[in-house]
Amino acid sequence: QVRLVESGGGLVQAGGSLRLSCVASGIIGSINAMGWYRQAPGKQRELVAAINGGTTNYAESVKGRFTISRDIANNWVYLRMNNLKSEDTAVYYCTADRVRITRGGGVDYWGRGTQVTVSS
Repeated sequence: QVRLVESGGGLVQAGGSLRLSCVASGIIGSINAMGWYRQAPGKQRELVAAINGGTTNYAESVKGRFTISRDIANNWVYLRMNNLKSEDTAVYYCTADRVRITRGGGVDYWGRGTQVTVSS
């Protein structure tokens, strides 16, 4: 089993930045991919960014603004969010998978989420 704990959410003005962090514990050796999903009120959960092995992938809406990175040695994954917009307001979930994380695919493990609110 893998446990994921997010931190770093909060309230920020439009145009500002935040960095989300997620630490994994448990059977870490089984994890190949980590990523971030988000869910805004009244909307479906969507994949924001993922690292599958050494490859990163981003939703079109965040390309050029968000950066995902992973510290494999210390079991962390980060999401740097720049130039935030009101439409980025959502609960952000850290995720991990034994194989890969892709849009529309399943995910093995989920964190509880952290709220990001962008005020305009």
